[in-house]
Amino acid sequence: MKIAVLVSGGVDSSVALRLLKEQGHDLTAFYLKIWLEEELQFLGGDCPWEEDLQYVRDVCEQADVPLEVLPMQKEYFDKVVSYTINEVKEGRTPNPDVLCNNHIKFGLFFDKIDDSYEKVATGHYAQITEIDGKHFLKKTPDPIKDQTYFLSHLKEEQLHRILFPIGHLAKSEVRELAEKYDLANKERKDSQGICFLGKLKFRDFVKHYLGEKKGDILEYETNEKLGEHNGFWYYTIGQRKGIHLSGGPWFVVSKSVDSNIVYISNDYHSEEKTRDSFKVGNFNWFAGSAPDKKELQVKLRHGEHFYNCTLDGNQVKIDGTDPGIAAGQFAAFYDGEVCLGSGVITE
Repeated sequence: MKIAVLVSGGVDSSVALRLLKEQGHDLTAFYLKIWLEEELQFLGGDCPWEEDLQYVRDVCEQADVPLEVLPMQKEYFDKVVSYTINEVKEGRTPNPDVLCNNHIKFGLFFDKIDDSYEKVATGHYAQITEIDGKHFLKKTPDPIKDQTYFLSHLKEEQLHRILFPIGHLAKSEVRELAEKYDLANKERKDSQGICFLGKLKFRDFVKHYLGEKKGDILEYETNEKLGEHNGFWYYTIGQRKGIHLSGGPWFVVSKSVDSNIVYISNDYHSEEKTRDSFKVGNFNWFAGSAPDKKELQVKLRHGEHFYNCTLDGNQVKIDGTDPGIAAGQFAAFYDGEVCLGSGVITE
């Protein structure tokens, strides 16, 4: 099978490449070069992509797999970065990694390669399963590394052309394979943070595009002014760190986009502030329509934690409380091991 393999310089995609090579497939590796690491280099020093690309070259040379480097800076800006800036500006909590998968890795990249590539493979921790003729995501055995959340807004037709060669493995097993193959990056640590930022801080990114604007920090219960901030866009719902006021701990309860006010409380977890329900829009169901079953599980962010939930139309009620529920977040829905799709929290 002729396969295009997206490689990042990390261990996961490198092991995915070697597994497919071992299986005898006809491979070409592709490294997607993104815009931000050069455009905003002054914010973060050295460009991390140079180190990534050297690892990619070493891995591909060792495996005797041809490598192509594709510049996709403009595409990243148009589809991912612009979305992130706009969501933050509107007071919502974006997830650019979800958009990156939808529009870049499994979107515009498909358009850049010809139809002779039967599949596109990556090092994501996820699996694909077929139920009644439809393709769905399935959890990986490693609950901490599972990345179905980041992939949950893909279209069902995109899943037809995707391979996840390490999706059936735990991270520890991937590390063992990296040792077995003696990969150049076998001891490299996992990357952290948002896909297009590299080593840049999200706050610095936001400051570059939105600047600073003084506003009031008010106590949620009393409307008493407790301090000032440099822009509501630097704060997220449920945030505790970075408030720097006495009498805490303080938590961000809400934000006013129109008046540039941040509301905080040191009684965030009281019963009257219970956060156990929210509304979702922009649904993406792999089956093509909402499930008949209403009792599901939902994940509100990447990680191993799930809530049991009831889905009634666009209303979701979870079996606990989550202090970080915020508009703009993705909510991924599951029925056991199978990811059914996701939606965007609206309120």
